[in-house]
Amino acid sequence: MTDTSVRIDGNTLRLPGGAAVRFVRTLRLPETGTHPLPPGLGEFPVRRVADHADTVPEAWRARGGVMLPVYLREAMWLSFAGTAEPAALQVGVGKVCAVSGRPWSDRLSREPQNYVVLPRQPWLDGINSGTGTVRQFVAVPLGLGATVEGQVTGEEVWGGVQLQAFRLNDRELALWREEERRRAESARRAAARSGGAFGAAMPMSAPPAPGAAPASPGAARARSAPAMGLGVGGSLRQEVYRDERPLTDWAEPPAGRVFVHLVTPPQWRRITGEAPPPSPVDRAAYTRAGLPWYDYYDQDAHDLAPTEPLQDVKPVGDWVGDDHEPWQVPAPHQVKPLGDAPGTPVEDGDW
Repeated sequence: MTDTSVRIDGNTLRLPGGAAVRFVRTLRLPETGTHPLPPGLGEFPVRRVADHADTVPEAWRARGGVMLPVYLREAMWLSFAGTAEPAALQVGVGKVCAVSGRPWSDRLSREPQNYVVLPRQPWLDGINSGTGTVRQFVAVPLGLGATVEGQVTGEEVWGGVQLQAFRLNDRELALWREEERRRAESARRAAARSGGAFGAAMPMSAPPAPGAAPASPGAARARSAPAMGLGVGGSLRQEVYRDERPLTDWAEPPAGRVFVHLVTPPQWRRITGEAPPPSPVDRAAYTRAGLPWYDYYDQDAHDLAPTEPLQDVKPVGDWVGDDHEPWQVPAPHQVKPLGDAPGTPVEDGDW
């Protein structure tokens, strides 16, 4: 029997087929201009909804999944480091596809593409908004019309983030595993031939992903919870890569899915009894400290063109006001180029 369970490993969601997803705190960018990739400032804590059935809203129990705390206008990105096997991952924001802008679907599509390919896509910082750019994910309450969901569909019902993973079909997965076995065998023979002598090639560590940057410094039943969704902020230089495989390489039924609820810090404390993370770090202070930003480019991959539903999404500042936090542009030397589970299963529900 195929295991379709989603599990939490630390703060990493592990979906069937080996897809790994972390939600990473980051600096919110100005809503004008195009910027390099901001650094990671630690992971959002992730908890199972089922573990707090007595304190979460009833609608959350019905949907199942997991939850994490976010501040108003806090930015995040999704890291896919640690993905074990090739996977096609759909990312929804309020059940609007963050890649195509189309309604949520339980099937993969190519025209337009409604998924990212792991591990080729190392991370996703926002919605696909233009050639070589994305618009940053920024948390905002439902009800203002500021979410991607509200702007694309005209209503705000779901909020949160939705993830759905697809495996390679049996034939393609067997071919991939055989190729990986051959590569591992070739590497073993090369190491044996060198015999550990001086001059042998030393393994090189992968370039640091943005998330590797230094991190910044019994409740009553919750009858309702301030629902949060994702809007957009500033523009970042990031490509959303086109899948080079035929669509038929992917198994048709989804391997697993999970609904990620976004909760305000006060409600997080009431639901879980845990202190939420500290408020996001001041952007100017981070830049003044000389800490790194990132620029990533893969010359062998092809970027997806933006789709019409996402091109006209407005930033959250249009609803909640101008951003008065000071902005200090990083110096050129701060922008670093980057090269090319255990636990109880998460319960899924109706959504």
